[in-house]
Amino acid sequence: MNLTIYNYITIGSMVILTILILLQTRGATLGAGMGGGGEVNTVRRGSDRTLHQITIVLAIIFASSLILGIV
Repeated sequence: MNLTIYNYITIGSMVILTILILLQTRGATLGAGMGGGGEVNTVRRGSDRTLHQITIVLAIIFASSLILGIV
């Protein structure tokens, strides 16, 4: 199996991205999914904001590695 650097970056970022998405639990209750209220407009602060920003950067890295791996 011939794995390039893009494959390693894609696999690594995929695993880390999955973990980061699962760590973000805000608004993930069943009641919120059924329209059962909760805060709609909130501001991310502290570690929640940092976790969100890292997730965005990692998603960009993941998408880029997929595109570069195809080309």
